[in-house]
This record gives sequence, structure tokens and C-alpha cells, in this order.
Amino acid sequence: MSVLQDLNDEECKLEMTPMIDVTFLLLIFFMLTLKFKTLEGKLSAYLPKDVGVNSTDAEPIEKVEILVRVRVKGLKLTPDFLPYDDPTGESRFIWNRDPALGQKRVLEYSVMNKKTNELEELGKTLKRIHIERERMMPDGKKVPATIDARYGTVYGDVVPVLDAAINAGLTDITFVGAYDETVK
Repeated sequence: MSVLQDLNDEECKLEMTPMIDVTFLLLIFFMLTLKFKTLEGKLSAYLPKDVGVNSTDAEPIEKVEILVRVRVKGLKLTPDFLPYDDPTGESRFIWNRDPALGQKRVLEYSVMNKKTNELEELGKTLKRIHIERERMMPDGKKVPATIDARYGTVYGDVVPVLDAAINAGLTDITFVGAYDETVK
């Protein structure tokens, strides 16, 4: 019993030297293996130094611009094709496209200074332009197009134009940003 009592009476001391050694070893390890983040925008490029700058100018690729404008606003109807009568403007509505129901909504589509009011004619024009431009494009390049929907157009006006462009073979399609109410 005296041996156990001697062990209990002995003061327990924590040695700090090995812990400090391990801490410094870890610190040195992380300092030596650290890689700093490379700057964004800095690209290491190994370009040939024996070739000069290409002196030929690249031809700019002209986009097919599709402009959508509202010529006749038409009547607002409820989704059930009833006259829209909501002074708050919070209910859902659709624009009338059927002349039998009253004033029809008329849109004008412009492509390369050619104007039309018919989606079928727009699709044919886009197909013809796509075929012409595709011949002039370098291999693998797509014919770019933009859809510019002016003030007063809604999603229901733009989606058929997008469908016509895709059906014509245009796949690189972008949209022009919003305009003020004064630009028509």
C-alpha cells in the first residue's frame, strides 16, 4: 500500500518541451508546403517568340438582329377570354390575338431592315439569312443573333420569336437589355 500511496503523493508535471517541438515542426511543415494563390487574370502562356504578330485583320461577325415592336396594343383579356376589368392591374391577363374578339394585338418584326407582321414570314427570313451567313462563317462557328424586344412586349410576344429563331437554325441567341419607356 505504501507504493500506491507514494505514486498518489507524487506531483504530476506536464512537460512543455515536446509539445513546443511538435508545434514548431508543424509550423515549419505548413510554411514549406504553402502555395500562394495565383493572381486572377494572370495567365502563364508560353508563346513562340520566333513568330511575329498576325497582320491580317479578323472580319467582324455581324449579328442577326431581330427587333420586336408593338404596333397595336390590342385588348386585355382574362385567361378565359373575357374582357379584362381590374383597376388594380394585379390579376392575370392575356393580350387579344384573335380579331373575332375585338381589337387584335399587332406586332412588328424587323430583321435586317425587312419588316413583317407575320411569324411565318419571320421564320422564313431567319432561315434564309442563317443559310447565307453560315456559308461565310469559319468552321465550327455559329451565327450569332440578338432579340431586341422593345417597350410593351411581353414574354408571350418574345417566346414565339425565339422559337422561330431556333427553328431557323440559330443557336447563339442573346437578348438586348431593357429600355426606358420612351424608346419605342
